[in-house]
Amino acid sequence: MNNRSKTVTPGTVEKLAALVEYQDAAVVSRAIVDKKIGTVTLFAFDADQGLSEHTAPFEALVYVSEGEVEITIAGEPHHLQAGDMIIMPAHKPHALQARGRFKMLLIMIRD
Repeated sequence: MNNRSKTVTPGTVEKLAALVEYQDAAVVSRAIVDKKIGTVTLFAFDADQGLSEHTAPFEALVYVSEGEVEITIAGEPHHLQAGDMIIMPAHKPHALQARGRFKMLLIMIRD
C-alpha cells in the first residue's frame, strides 16, 4: 500500500477524487486529516486489490466515492457501490475486495 502522508491544508477547497490516483496492481492511500482523536483517509484500489481480514480497535465509517467493493464483516458480505456507506464495528474482523477500480473514504474516530 502506497501512502501520501501530506494532509490537506485547512481552509482550502479540494476535489476529493483528485487527492489520490489509481496505480496499477496497487492500493494507494492519502491521509486527509490525521489527528490524535481520529483520521480521515482516502483510498484508491485498483481492480482485484483488497485488504486482508483484520480488526481495528475503533469503529470506522467507509464511504464509497467511486466504483464497487465487497466488504466482509464478521463473515457477512456487503456489496457497496458509489454513494453507499457502512460503519465497520470495532473488534470485528473485516476485509475488503475491489470489484473493479474503486475509491473510498475511511473515517475513524478514536474513543
